[in-house]
Amino acid sequence: MPVAGVYDIENKRISDIELSDAVFGAPVNEAVIYDVIRMQMAARRSGTACTKGRSDVSGGGKKPWRQKGTGRARSGHSRSPIWRGGGTVFGPLPRSYAFKLPKKVRRLALISALSMKFQEERMIILKDFPMAEIKTKKFREVVERFGLAKALFVINEPQPNLEKSSRNMKDVKMVRSEGINVYDLLKYDYVVLLEPSIKNIEGALLS
Repeated sequence: MPVAGVYDIENKRISDIELSDAVFGAPVNEAVIYDVIRMQMAARRSGTACTKGRSDVSGGGKKPWRQKGTGRARSGHSRSPIWRGGGTVFGPLPRSYAFKLPKKVRRLALISALSMKFQEERMIILKDFPMAEIKTKKFREVVERFGLAKALFVINEPQPNLEKSSRNMKDVKMVRSEGINVYDLLKYDYVVLLEPSIKNIEGALLS
């Protein structure tokens, strides 16, 4: 089993913890990571692009000119797609780009992302992160003490003071263990796990 150090907010190693080999020591499957990120990005697309077809454009109820005898090409409608101001042919309409992948694929991608962070030594485990009050300055000091440029913090339960203290920091995101996802794990350079959240993650991925 992989072993990781547990630190306090003063960046002192206070103990060690054994991690599940099936979650943090698994082979990295880049293909499923790509598929799951593509799924997450597709679900975020607004899909609001909308164009008007010839039946949606106002005007043009009368035939512009008679069928024969004018020397011009025949035309039956002034809102034809080939006319200026006419409708659009096969234009985009509001739609959902979301699609789903099997649960096993999503789980494997999350395990691969966690294992990759651990193997790259970009995972930090904190014993806890006490915050008696909402104080961004104190939170920033801890982040700088660990040298974290872009970091994803994973907590095990609601901690209002901690969550609000991190809210104004541009390159820091705070999520709860049940909300951890592949996109965030790859977007941020480091992932910081509070020790109690590890059991939640392992329990969810191994159940």
